[in-house]
Amino acid sequence: MAEKKQKKGFGLVRTAMDHPERIGRAAGFRDLTKLHGEWIREMVFGTADYTLQAHRGSYKSSCLAVAIALILVLKPDRNIIFLRKADNDVSEMLGMVRKILDSDIMHALVNILYDGRELEVPVYSSDHLSTNLWTSPMGAPQLLGIGLRSSITGKHAFYVITDDICNITDRISRAERDRTKLQYDELQNIRNRGGRIINLGTPWHKEDVFSKMPNIHKYDCYSTGLLSTEKIDELRAAMAPGLFAANYELKHIASEDAMFDTSPVFTDEEEMLRDGISHVDAAYGGRDYTALTCGKLNYNDGKLYLYGRLWHGHVDKALDEIIAEADRLMCWPMYCEENGDKGFLEQEIFKRERWSSGYPEHQNKAVKIASFLRKWWPRIVFLRGTDAEYIDQIMDYTENAEHDDAPDSAACVCRYWDERDW
Repeated sequence: MAEKKQKKGFGLVRTAMDHPERIGRAAGFRDLTKLHGEWIREMVFGTADYTLQAHRGSYKSSCLAVAIALILVLKPDRNIIFLRKADNDVSEMLGMVRKILDSDIMHALVNILYDGRELEVPVYSSDHLSTNLWTSPMGAPQLLGIGLRSSITGKHAFYVITDDICNITDRISRAERDRTKLQYDELQNIRNRGGRIINLGTPWHKEDVFSKMPNIHKYDCYSTGLLSTEKIDELRAAMAPGLFAANYELKHIASEDAMFDTSPVFTDEEEMLRDGISHVDAAYGGRDYTALTCGKLNYNDGKLYLYGRLWHGHVDKALDEIIAEADRLMCWPMYCEENGDKGFLEQEIFKRERWSSGYPEHQNKAVKIASFLRKWWPRIVFLRGTDAEYIDQIMDYTENAEHDDAPDSAACVCRYWDERDW
């Protein structure tokens, strides 16, 4: 009987180490998956500084609560300072950690690890917590929660953990971004030698505090499998493009001066592009992208169906894939501008026995995008599978945008259908 009990106890300890998401589920967080177990395991057992960026609704704060509770139990000689944007934001996390510590699974784990000892939380308030496993002679709590702007003078911890210290204020205010980065720099002074800084959150601006954080692991809404396609579309339609990109795609899209301020519409109906045309905006070096746009106007509903891809670098490297995409969607001929290459791309496409049509471009790019892509935007429907970066270039477009290959190519397809007699 004792051997059986010992074996069961060993199994629970291995579960905490190898599958900590199961501990979280047993403690009440039933939506945690194997992916969440990987996040928790890195926070508890990793050795390097770690930054987790994950989309809204990905349960990253739940994972953090489980990770903190496990650290308190498995490593009771190492204290934690937990930081959020403001002082009044920390109590929620302290409450979640306390709930996990009060669970049967955590009591069983402590009982096994410490020879029958009962887990207690003798010290608890909205901003600090200590278990009866904590043996520090310094008088500091085992877990201290503070706001980022609070004084940290004289404070030290082995684990310094930040959660959502960057928010929408950092998106709209450069002064706030600079203040957050300055405060983040100060955290180096409170980390004990050999300790770790762990960061969780969502980026809001290309120059926010995440630009200073190391070892970033990104999980956007397309990669976690936690949101259905329908839910992603619902969220995209419910908020401004810049907010959706920041919260769910973990990307920055400038909203200021952006020409396209309504969310794109998507469809799964690939046949809507059949017998359309294609266009290539070719790059021949440097930092430009090669963009492909396939498009077909539906005369019944008046909507323009588009599909877009981007490749970084010279068009030669992408040409076979470009042709394969146009073949798949049956979008020929393929139009390409002659100004930059004297008809080279048109001839290369002909060599592959495909129908290409070169044309001289006389229209200013910004005028073309403003005149045609903006005009058609309310009636454009993108085929799902369009590169996210292709969409981002369009949503981020201003006359001073660094990259405009996708909106330029899309505008050319819009112009083709706009000028047809329909």
